[in-house]
Amino acid sequence: MKAISKKEYKKTLARIEDLLKLVGKDTSVNNPKLKELAVLSDLVENYEKKRYPIGTPSLRDVIELRMFEMKLKQKDLAQMLGTSSSRISEYLSGKSDINIENARALHKKLNIDGDII
Repeated sequence: MKAISKKEYKKTLARIEDLLKLVGKDTSVNNPKLKELAVLSDLVENYEKKRYPIGTPSLRDVIELRMFEMKLKQKDLAQMLGTSSSRISEYLSGKSDINIENARALHKKLNIDGDII
């Protein structure tokens, strides 16, 4: 698929907006406007992936997000993982790498993707 410039990207976004007004759930898959929308959407997706890549979040960021979502304090997380609050503090500050037991517990109890851990 060809790469597009910033100017083409902006034009493509405008055309997508126009096409979205013309197609709907009941639009036939053979409709030329729907096919055009699919092609333009792919172009925009490729442009955005190249220009605005989203990296993998850090383990620290994910742990802090889960703690916030679950309303956990460091001592709560430590108790959940069967470790000390100071060990959690070391993980979050980057002073210590996480051990395999706590990595498994984070994966199971906080549903953190193993690739991030």
